[in-house]
Amino acid sequence: MTTLAPSAVNLFPEESIEKKVYNLIETFQEFLPLPNDRNRLAFALLNYLKGEGDSPILTVKNNKLLLEKITKEELAKKIEEGLANINKL
Repeated sequence: MTTLAPSAVNLFPEESIEKKVYNLIETFQEFLPLPNDRNRLAFALLNYLKGEGDSPILTVKNNKLLLEKITKEELAKKIEEGLANINKL
C-alpha cells in the first residue's frame, strides 16, 4: 500500500482581495492562536466583502473562536479598520 503525494496548492496572487484578507487575519495570530480559526474567519470576511456575509462584529460573535488577550468587540474593531484599509487600496 502506498500513499500518494498531496495535491499542489494554488496560491492567490499578492494583489488579490483574498490574499489581502487572509494576510490581514494572519496579523492577529497572537489573539487567534488556532490556524483553522483564522482561516474560517478570513473566509467569512471574504463573503462579507462580496455582500454575502455578516459584518465583522457578527462574524466574530457567531464563530466559535478561541481568543486570547482580546475581547470579541476589540477584535471586530481591529478587523473593521483593516478591511477599511484594504478597500482604500
